[in-house]
Amino acid sequence: MTVRTRFAPSPTGFLHIGGARTALFNALFARRHGGAYLLRIEDTDKARSTQAAVDQILESLAWLGLSPDEEPVFQSSREARHAEVARELLAQGKAYRAYETPEELAAMRERAMAEKRPPRYEGVWRDREPGPEQEGKPFAIRLRAPREGETVINDEVQGTVRVANTELDDMIILRSDGTPTYLHAVVVDDHDMAITHVIRGDDHLTNTFRQCMVFDAMGWTRPRFGHIPLIHGADGAKLSKRHGAVSVLDLRDQGMLPEAVCNYLLRLGWGHGDEEIISRERAEKIFDISDVGRAASRMDYKKLGHVNGVYLRQASPDSLLPEVLRRLTANGEGFGADKIAKLKLLLPALQERAKSLVDLAESAAFVVAEGAPEMDEKTAAMLTPEAKGRLSDLAQFLSGAPWERADLEQWLRDYADVKEVKLKDIAQPLRLALTGSTMSPPIDLTLFALGRDEALARILTAAGEELPPPV
Repeated sequence: MTVRTRFAPSPTGFLHIGGARTALFNALFARRHGGAYLLRIEDTDKARSTQAAVDQILESLAWLGLSPDEEPVFQSSREARHAEVARELLAQGKAYRAYETPEELAAMRERAMAEKRPPRYEGVWRDREPGPEQEGKPFAIRLRAPREGETVINDEVQGTVRVANTELDDMIILRSDGTPTYLHAVVVDDHDMAITHVIRGDDHLTNTFRQCMVFDAMGWTRPRFGHIPLIHGADGAKLSKRHGAVSVLDLRDQGMLPEAVCNYLLRLGWGHGDEEIISRERAEKIFDISDVGRAASRMDYKKLGHVNGVYLRQASPDSLLPEVLRRLTANGEGFGADKIAKLKLLLPALQERAKSLVDLAESAAFVVAEGAPEMDEKTAAMLTPEAKGRLSDLAQFLSGAPWERADLEQWLRDYADVKEVKLKDIAQPLRLALTGSTMSPPIDLTLFALGRDEALARILTAAGEELPPPV
């Protein structure tokens, strides 16, 4: 058997974090078993499905490295096939015509609620032949569900789950307007796509019992099911915007790396010993759906930031440079080769502190700034008259230094010795002058990367002195 999994989002909004984890689990399970991971866009809700949502889902999956192995299947394009199967069940006597009007169905629900019964279809047309008065009238096709026994699912995550068939009614598989219902369409699509394993959120578990009845009625082999717990916010409530980013592309905009997001989502509800940082290649070798826990997971954005920081530090500067430049040039302005070269020199050091690409770009902004960096009021107040005098003196001292990193470090130490001050008392005002911040890469590296002219100009500006005229 060739393992075939599928991710089946509805294009009624953005791809959220829970959906991304479901896609990841499907992809990893397929890779682990040498199978195929597919995508089905379940767009039968024509009123709410949009092309913009489809595009966003495809973009999100591509960013995460979770594009499917085959072209996506659009459920709406298969309505004729769904209807064909419904009529086949009707012809076999495994389904029947139901002629209730919407008003009659509403009255049936109200009666059940008044009698404190679950609002199920009462099977009025299950064993009733239509008469002349039904001639030409619209009808729905309902599945003739078993009335005795129970339906059992041996779930890969939830274990053995069973429900008495008396708890299930005869569901509609084809509406009176000829359109298929979602629960029926999903079964036909999974069969025709040769899906062997259905991995999805446990909010679909109750649907599975009804879907199994369609599989059984058609004599089709059921796929294996694995219903994974949902992701909640830190407070245990359903994940929402108030908890933080819930869209995959929100995470991208906040500077998360796709590898880090996937690593974090992998560890939400699944684990492999004490391993925390797990590459995609490693995950494809060790992931198994049976190792997923049954308890709901809680989204921890601080933990995600930690994992993202690990991946940032491991990344090659060359791979991060385009993203940093893109964020620095959001206003449409580009930078010359000279500034890009300076940025390349400083990126490895900047990576050590960053938790996101946003952090990295913000910390790198001083490198490509034109002239002296801007300071907020609190930072500017740290440049006391004493500090400015020190900067003026330091600029004159450094003007004769050979501009190599090793030399600059020694010259700063020599200056501190001569002036009988601590090196940190020199470095902090120097850092403010060069970067506009109290945090920066090593000061000798910062001086070296900015270059003699740029560095001395910034130091003199911070000291409140006029720059010498160009020679």
